[in-house]
Amino acid sequence: MSQAARPSLRRRGEDWLQAVWRTRGLASALLTPFAWLYGCLSARRLRRQARHAWQAPVPVVVVGNILVGGTGKTPVTAAICQHLRAQGWHPGVLSRGYGVAAGTTARLSDTDTSGAYLGDEPALLHAATGVPVAVHPRRAQAAQALLAAHPETDVLIADDGLQHRALARDVEIIVQDARGTGNGRLLPAGPLREPATRLRQAHWLITHLAPGEPLPAQATLTDPARCLTLRLAPERLVHLASDQPRTWAQWFAEHGQSPCSAAAGIGQPERFFGMLRQAGLRLAATLSAPDHQAPGTAALRRLPPGPILITAKDGIKYTAPIDPRLWVVYPSAQFSDPHWFTALENDISRIAETRPHKQGNRH
Repeated sequence: MSQAARPSLRRRGEDWLQAVWRTRGLASALLTPFAWLYGCLSARRLRRQARHAWQAPVPVVVVGNILVGGTGKTPVTAAICQHLRAQGWHPGVLSRGYGVAAGTTARLSDTDTSGAYLGDEPALLHAATGVPVAVHPRRAQAAQALLAAHPETDVLIADDGLQHRALARDVEIIVQDARGTGNGRLLPAGPLREPATRLRQAHWLITHLAPGEPLPAQATLTDPARCLTLRLAPERLVHLASDQPRTWAQWFAEHGQSPCSAAAGIGQPERFFGMLRQAGLRLAATLSAPDHQAPGTAALRRLPPGPILITAKDGIKYTAPIDPRLWVVYPSAQFSDPHWFTALENDISRIAETRPHKQGNRH
């Protein structure tokens, strides 16, 4: 089998799984016994972790999902960090660091800010927000390392980690997308890591929607005021080879009427392509790669002439020589209720008053 055939076969396999997970058909039914076993083992592991959970001296906010695949946790985490910093808080970010080999100690953004060292999302979060980042599969260990290196930190934001109960959390934010809970079954019969009823236990439920996507008609929180939608819109771009920035309006005025392509190695690449089309861009071609794998340079060369727009998550992976057609898109997060940050901050403030590490560092 050729190297070029492998990504397409993998993509077809992922598409088949997504189709199975949308309905309760025969393939899903045959996998139900394995889902039951997965549920039992997972629940047992979570209970064991919760019994010995470490509580940080500062509030901990977990941004996670129960659905397999990318749902938009990272832009939510970035938006929270940016808001809190603007209000005088000193947030720090915790992450597992997908694809990064776990060592005996946590990896800190103080040492190296590259994606190769921290992982894709942690490096992207540090670049987008400027907050310190700590990476380790044991989130408590990451938290302890970050607090030791940055004692001014007064709130921790865990990007992912909803199913990691070894770190006690004070606020849970679950991010889903238009898939909702799929067929409502656990892995591997469905797309869920935890039962759909888990959504009702979150403090906030954010549904990330692409242009034109409706809200899923599935389980939500009992408090509708804490259910939000999130849509992303392109805000600025950076020419990867020269590091020259442009606002979306500037770039569109220069290139928007010429043939352009888009490439993405993320969980839901069509969401990125749809955002660009919604913003008025006519895409001559699109290129998808598996999550956490930036589209290869050979595949990029086969795209039609003209600019190629890529995600910020992919942009951090390319090294010199860089294709001069690549432009990194940085989107802005648009929430259905922009005032939800105030309510979240009030929650964090109340929790902080009960901890030994008070808000004295804020200014």
